[in-house]
Amino acid sequence: MGDLITRRRQFWRDEGDCILAKTSTSKSSESTQPATEEGAFPLHSLQDALEKEKRFKPSDEQLMHFYEQMLLIRRFEEKAGQLYGLGLIGGFCHLYIGQEAVAIGLQSALDNDRDSVITGYRDHGHMLAYGIDPKVIMAELTGRAAGISKGKGGSMHMFSTEHKFYGGHGIVGAQVSLGGGLAFAHKYNEDGGLCLAYFGDGAANQGQVYETMNMAALWNLPIVFVVENNQYAMGTAVRRSSAETEFYRRGTAFRIPGMDVNGMDVLEVRQAAEIAFKHVREGNGPVLMECNTYRYRGHSMSDPAKYRTREEVQEQREHHDPIERVKKDLAAAGVEEDKLKEIDKGIRATVGEAADFAEKSPEPEANELYTDVLVGEY
Repeated sequence: MGDLITRRRQFWRDEGDCILAKTSTSKSSESTQPATEEGAFPLHSLQDALEKEKRFKPSDEQLMHFYEQMLLIRRFEEKAGQLYGLGLIGGFCHLYIGQEAVAIGLQSALDNDRDSVITGYRDHGHMLAYGIDPKVIMAELTGRAAGISKGKGGSMHMFSTEHKFYGGHGIVGAQVSLGGGLAFAHKYNEDGGLCLAYFGDGAANQGQVYETMNMAALWNLPIVFVVENNQYAMGTAVRRSSAETEFYRRGTAFRIPGMDVNGMDVLEVRQAAEIAFKHVREGNGPVLMECNTYRYRGHSMSDPAKYRTREEVQEQREHHDPIERVKKDLAAAGVEEDKLKEIDKGIRATVGEAADFAEKSPEPEANELYTDVLVGEY
């Protein structure tokens, strides 16, 4: 029996070596030498490119724009939290505070005339990253007719086909499969666009995510899978739920190159976007990007966040805050603190106006229940 087990083990070792030895450039090779992961297929080429040039080099105007957009998301979400506490926002409300650099860094590199975006339920920041009027987004959060989705989407399901933003989705991981469909549409229509599909570290353990990765790689679809790893899936830390905590490696089985990105640095995220988008647009298939970030608030407004300490959150705020990082870059570029304070004051006023607009806007008429049920035309 011992000899039989030994022979079987050797057989599977030999089979594994043969599989690893196959390369895309020499399918007929009969080498029996085990290939390294790098030798089997170029999984690390994009990461190597990022390591050579870690941070995007923006113009002064671009850097200021990044700061303004990130600060708008921060102040908007703070106000949304207040309105939720007052009962003006119903249902669920998932805030994006702390993760602002991811949406701004990635979406600032998109071609808004061609590219599409889809995400999960923590979607306010992604919507604001388009530069959409905060008034219609806040009105959507409060369920008003003036909302960008007529008050029907609310916090988790807002969308804008005009901007090619296909929503927020409440089902964990469901948006990834739909993102695969969007990428297929881009390829089928030959429009040159790509799909940016966001999901979290919790959704990264959903089976449909890997089914989509498999088909995206098989069909060479133009899609960038983005894991926004904010370290907690609801109240469960990554290390307690995932055997492989380096999510960017999970595309290996599908030969999808991965990128490990500091999601608290908007310039590193933007640089990663430049590299990944170029790779996809050149017809090389999908990319899996992990953006390591951190959410300051609970999973949702109803989450007391007792699974982590105040000291942990404070450490992130004091030493890794994405907005403070940009402020330092602006200071190095010669921007005075008084100028930044003036910008913050103006953004607070904009958010206040958005909240007032939402509160004063009427709710949808009852007959709106019967509209937008079926697709009239596509």
